[in-house]
Amino acid sequence: MKHFYVNNTAQQYGDHEVHEQGCYWLSLAKNTSYLGQFSDCHGAVAEAKRNHHRQSNGCATCSPACHTS
Repeated sequence: MKHFYVNNTAQQYGDHEVHEQGCYWLSLAKNTSYLGQFSDCHGAVAEAKRNHHRQSNGCATCSPACHTS
């Protein structure tokens, strides 16, 4: 299981990126929320959309399977 976080600061187009623990981009994020442990990014992005930010998206670097924009 992997630990995932969502960046509470939206990107330029409004997406809140979901990152796996250890991601370079997560280390630069100033305001994040812990989403929990998931086997992959799909569960983490669903959790982010359900309980944090509707417009959430996987990070292109650490969660490319869930990166949609």
